[in-house]
Amino acid sequence: MSGTEVIETARRVAERVAALPDVVELSAGPYGTIATLGAGVRVKGVAVRDSGVEVGVVVRYGRPLPDIAEEVREAAAAEAGPGGVHVSVEDVVAGTV
Repeated sequence: MSGTEVIETARRVAERVAALPDVVELSAGPYGTIATLGAGVRVKGVAVRDSGVEVGVVVRYGRPLPDIAEEVREAAAAEAGPGGVHVSVEDVVAGTV
């Protein structure tokens, strides 16, 4: 996959995941490593790698985390390809933030 394709994949994954009702925001994690970098662009919360895609999220309190993680995984899998999707729940927040 070329650099442009990697960035476009990361953007599409980010858009799909951010649209989920229980996802408050995408998160690059405590050290900023869950991100895809390319020619002046940084897609926070989605790391496209040879081994698959990693997605970091901050979620809304209320539903079981495994259920939310599965929804994130399904949303990302449509764009991620065959490598699989790893979901990191970086934080849980109360209310509507």
